[in-house]
This record gives sequence, structure tokens and C-alpha cells, in this order.
Amino acid sequence: MSANSPEIGRSIVAAGIATNCHDLGSGRPVLLIHGSGPGVTAWANWRLVLPELAKSCRVVAPDMVGFGYTERPAGIAYGLDAWVDHAVGVLDALGIEQTDLVGNSFGGAIALALAIRHPQRVRRLVLMGSVGVPFAITPELDAAWGYEPSLAAMRSLLDIFAWDRSLVTDELAELRYQASLRPGFQESFSAMFPAPRQRWVDAMASAEADIRAIAHKTLVIHGRDDRVIPLANSLTLNQWIDDSQLHVFGRCGHWVQIEHSAEFNRLVAGFLAD
Repeated sequence: MSANSPEIGRSIVAAGIATNCHDLGSGRPVLLIHGSGPGVTAWANWRLVLPELAKSCRVVAPDMVGFGYTERPAGIAYGLDAWVDHAVGVLDALGIEQTDLVGNSFGGAIALALAIRHPQRVRRLVLMGSVGVPFAITPELDAAWGYEPSLAAMRSLLDIFAWDRSLVTDELAELRYQASLRPGFQESFSAMFPAPRQRWVDAMASAEADIRAIAHKTLVIHGRDDRVIPLANSLTLNQWIDDSQLHVFGRCGHWVQIEHSAEFNRLVAGFLAD
């Protein structure tokens, strides 16, 4: 993909890692952490959110290490520790002392762990379709993490992610398939979540006592018809985090920020406004 691709932001060094990062708008900072679908980048995940939140906030959206256009250091041990350290490194590199934090799916587990380990760095927390609590892996998540590159495999995965199949165009499938063919992508992706994959769900979970101790004001969001991450995860988070509210979108799969982008943006912007 060419250097003028919208997926390319600015390059920063975060926790020693050359990191592709989008940095838009001004005002109170909000860090967006993307999910772990094959071919994902921060831009692919947040393209409908970035320009809207940037109207009122400074929006920072990095490609997390192992994904997108961020460096893949040789010998790195992918896991919650590395991803939390990388996210904190992004804040440090940009001189951000405290941020609002939005995590999607896999990114929700990172956001949750960051808020637990570095509570002073987080003001408010938004968790969308989040991993981070114990659950039995779904066949759909197992398929996503076990992806082997082919256009047919990518198309079937995107059908799983969206409730509204009209969103899954041939163009989108081709774009994400080509993204999954980038040099180094499949090697790093397959190294993150080798079978049996239940252990990676477990490894991304934070302890119940730690989640219950979270004092941050938290917004929990989920698609009612999500087949990838169970709605029960968000019900659990809402029960365990004392100062939390839960918003469930009907007729919505795993892509709330895409399938219901206008409502998602209004909801999150309102939650972060005061």
C-alpha cells in the first residue's frame, strides 16, 4: 500500500517500537485501541470514529505492535504485558499524562488492563465488545484468530463480524485480504494466537478483584447480535465495575462503531464530554 494511504499516520517511537499512529484534533486526549481481526489497522477499525471524535478531542489511534504498519520487533513475546507497555509507550511518546481510553474487543482487554495497572493514566474508560473477562471461546473468535489468508476465508470472517451483511462488500473483503498479505503480517498474527486458542482468551483476562476495584467512570458497549464476543462479557463488566453504564445495540454484530457509527460517536462523545 502506498505511503499516501489513509492507513498511514505519523511515525513515533513508543516503548522502543516504531509505531504507526493517527493523531487528530485537539483538546482532551482519547486513546483508541483497535481489535485483533486479520488485516486490521487502527484506521480500518476507527475510520468512521476518528474524524467525528476529533471535532471535540485529541484522538490518538496507534497500530498496536504486531498489527498494521507498526514495527514487528524480532523475538517479541506478544501478550497482554507487551501490548499494555506499548500503549503506555504511545502516551509517553506523545507527552500525554492522562487519557480517556476506548478499547474494542481485543483492545478492550488491553484498555482494561491498562486502567488496572496504571490507573492514574486513565480518566474515563470505554469498552466495546470487549475481551478481558473469562469466557468460553466462540467458534467465530476461534476462526478469526485461526485465519489463514484467502479471499474466501476473509469474506466468511467479515460475514461473521457484521449483522448487516450489506456492509461486507467485495471491495472491503479484498482490502482486508490484501492487508493480511502484507509482509510479516501472517507470521506475527499466527504467532499471537496459536491453537488451542482458549488459553489466549484466558491470558487476556484480568482478575475479577482487579476489575471490581476499577474506580474510573466506564461506558460498556456491545452489539446484541455479536457472534464473536458474547454479550455476556459486557453484562459481567457492567456488574463488576461499580461506576459503569451499559449500552446494547440491537441489530448489531461485532462492529458497533461501523454498523451504528453515528449513534456510537454521539454516545462516546457525550460520555467523554463532561
